[in-house]
Amino acid sequence: MAFPEPAKVLTIAGSDSGGAAGLAADLRTFAALRVYGMGVVTAVTAQNSIGVKGIEFMSGEFVKAQIDATLSDYGAQAVKTGFLGRKEIVESVSAWLHLYSPSHIIVDPVLVNHKGQAMFPPEVTEAYIHLLFPLAELVMPNRREAELLIGLAVNTVVEMETAVTHLHSLGSQNVLLKGGRLGDEMHDMFYDGRTITLLTSPAIDTANTHGAGDTLSAAAAAFLAMGEGVETAVSRAHSFTHQAIQRAAQWQMGQGHGPVWPLE
Repeated sequence: MAFPEPAKVLTIAGSDSGGAAGLAADLRTFAALRVYGMGVVTAVTAQNSIGVKGIEFMSGEFVKAQIDATLSDYGAQAVKTGFLGRKEIVESVSAWLHLYSPSHIIVDPVLVNHKGQAMFPPEVTEAYIHLLFPLAELVMPNRREAELLIGLAVNTVVEMETAVTHLHSLGSQNVLLKGGRLGDEMHDMFYDGRTITLLTSPAIDTANTHGAGDTLSAAAAAFLAMGEGVETAVSRAHSFTHQAIQRAAQWQMGQGHGPVWPLE
């Protein structure tokens, strides 16, 4: 029996030795959605459910080499970026994505830690804005990343509405603002430059949300690669991520924030 060839999706991100986030979360999501996942490593982390113990970055040149090797042979219908962390890596990624021009580029700008604090110098944020955002079909910051990018508070639905319009003006075609929990609901907000769409789902009482943002952006990339329109892709990704959180809500994989589980 012959199987149809799957859509191909590349993630450019860091590894998580605990397996909850980064490349592991992306590739698990790709497998769950039956697309062919490929991975370019930007950094290797020593981390677990409690925290990050150490990071070793790849050089910008080696990141370029990985992207070139992958896209020159396999190609990809969609490419998503996750943890980049250094200006030279952002520069390398943007240069090679510009060269290969995949149909769908999704930028998940990993800029803050779990406490909402900036992890990198301002030059990294500026590189995202000037080099990656103009290439992106979809940019997907969380609320704290949005605050860093636009310099405005993002704590309410009204403030989210203001934020998505400011984020859109930075150059991407579409914005999905990952709002997280507000009251008894989880909120994401999509803006295509014309219409604001609020995506909601019931909040789930669990600490197991490590990798949820990666899962959301990876799912959006997968749905785009399979031919969905961007608004449908983000809506399906929102629902998919909610289900992934629900499946692992009662697990206790480690001593801290456990993973989500996108596979059925």
